[in-house]
Amino acid sequence: MSLTTKFLKLVVFVGVLVLAGQYLQYWLAHKQYIFTKEDVAKLAKQYAGQDHEQAFSKVVVELRKRYPGHILPDEDLQWIFVNAGGWMGSMCLLHASLTEYVLLFGTAVDTSGHSGRYFAEISDTIISGNFRQWKEGTTKSETYYPGDTIVHAVGEATSVQWTAGTWMVEYGRGFIPSTLGFALADTVFSTQDFLTLYYTVRVYVKGMLLETNTYLTEAGFF
Repeated sequence: MSLTTKFLKLVVFVGVLVLAGQYLQYWLAHKQYIFTKEDVAKLAKQYAGQDHEQAFSKVVVELRKRYPGHILPDEDLQWIFVNAGGWMGSMCLLHASLTEYVLLFGTAVDTSGHSGRYFAEISDTIISGNFRQWKEGTTKSETYYPGDTIVHAVGEATSVQWTAGTWMVEYGRGFIPSTLGFALADTVFSTQDFLTLYYTVRVYVKGMLLETNTYLTEAGFF
């Protein structure tokens, strides 16, 4: 194969990637979403400062009332370890699709590390404990407390730190599969906890299947 042919194939490949990226951006900007970060944050703030387990139970009940067919049933709710960017926490996924997710997140021990950089916007509303964030390009950190909402913008990277007993409600919007590489990298290459990897993939698939079933039902296929 000549050098010219290889170069032309590379140009075509890059062109396809650029077009796909532009289409993805257009689709994400114009599609209709189920949740908004404001609504999720407002709901979570109602229970800020309460015992986190009781608060989470109330959040789940309220979400099911507001968004029937979009929140996983109790039998599919599971607390799963998350190792990413040097920190360790635990999540309980409530909703998942290609463009949105809602989950409960927190840690029972002090932990810190890198936030990750995503093609998605992530917002967290603190129920208990406190969270410290050091933004890229700055020389000072900020600390957040129960009732505060932290927004991690698309493409942003920060240093993050949770104190023991920090629990929050998290909402993500964007191309959610783009977050999985960071979320699973430590599990695959560091801890090699493949059972946790299985749990994570399984619950995400369950969330996707629930959304597919709800969409088809609302469209009249069932």
